Amino acid sequence: MEETFLFIIEVIGTIAAAISGIRLAAAKNFDWFGAYIVGLITAIGGGTLRDVLLDIPVFWMQTWWYLAVTAVSLFTVVIFRSILVSKDKILFIFDSIGLALFCVIGIQKSLAIGYPMWVAATMGIVTGAFGGVLRDILINEEPLIFRKDIYATACLAGTIAYWCVMTLGGGPMAQQISCAIVVIGLRILALKYSLSLPILSQRPGVKRQKEKE
Repeated sequence: MEETFLFIIEVIGTIAAAISGIRLAAAKNFDWFGAYIVGLITAIGGGTLRDVLLDIPVFWMQTWWYLAVTAVSLFTVVIFRSILVSKDKILFIFDSIGLALFCVIGIQKSLAIGYPMWVAATMGIVTGAFGGVLRDILINEEPLIFRKDIYATACLAGTIAYWCVMTLGGGPMAQQISCAIVVIGLRILALKYSLSLPILSQRPGVKRQKEKE
């Protein structure tokens, strides 16, 4: 039951992440193959790095499902292009869902093979965010995780929620759902109230000095 639930989460996360990547590729006028590659890298990038770091078989090499799901995501964007490509909030929704669900998978897989919670938290962030980093690099955009937007921070908050529920004796499903809700909820609050992390900007004095030189 738990393995089936995790697989469903991973498939939904793959669809959401792939659509977010394909949607951005379409906005950049990529062809179908290019958009598929961007979507695939977005969907499997974080999980691939996670599995390599954990020294376990890379998940998408065990089944063809993830390649097929990305293809379905591509045709979904092609069919509903006018809705998915033209509205920025659509990207936000799919990106947030993918981020949350992949964060859950990263934590769960790390704990399942005996790693401590701090490693699981790191792998949750890697799984959730790294695919988006690769996506932004491929489409020649500054990675979202390095901007002031609440992104990796949302994953961190989700891992804390996961740990809290686990410490209080909550079951695996409760842990996973709480993590996903916190990640998505924090992203929504950040958008609604324009929340962001402080920007590490250059000191004005240093800037003026360089301009004089």
